[in-house]
Amino acid sequence: MKNMEDLIRRYNTRDWKPDRDRTAVLLIDLQEYFRGIIDPILDNIVRLVSAIRKAEIPILFSRHSHAPGEDHGMLGRWWPDLIMEESDEARLIPELKAGENNPIIAKNTYSAFFETGLEKRLRDMGVTDLVIGGVMTNLCCETTARDAFVRNFRVFFLADGTSTVSQEFHLAALKNLGYGFAVLLTCERFTRWMASSS
Repeated sequence: MKNMEDLIRRYNTRDWKPDRDRTAVLLIDLQEYFRGIIDPILDNIVRLVSAIRKAEIPILFSRHSHAPGEDHGMLGRWWPDLIMEESDEARLIPELKAGENNPIIAKNTYSAFFETGLEKRLRDMGVTDLVIGGVMTNLCCETTARDAFVRNFRVFFLADGTSTVSQEFHLAALKNLGYGFAVLLTCERFTRWMASSS
């Protein structure tokens, strides 16, 4: 794969920077179920989470799961294998050390905004700029980014802080998002920006 910075330069259509006082980070579905997909970006994510906490920028996590016996909707008809509540696979990976200071958004479909109260929470926090990372790039991350955009958030998408099942899907999502929905960033670039703006 070509250098991520080169790809970002090619795909980005905007050169915006997040507003330091109005930014929050949303990390999507970094759960044991997705461990194999997370592994290639895990070091980036762990370093990023540490830097975000030091910079005292709000960070939220989403956790995807389904209750036994509920109607799982179209997602349940599309995917035969769901993440069930209370299973080991539903747990956030321990490397994140997600604690009491980090809200966890429970969701059961691709978008972290759908029937979760996330938008109100972000508005109440004064957030206008949302940085998105996690898994999978082309499903939950991309859908959430598009949803954030249509809700009038400025979206910043971590190109090397998201991952999916193939490079083809990952790059297709980055191209679409960079063209019409989000500013693409690397984790390192976002970390440098946090340090320089504090």
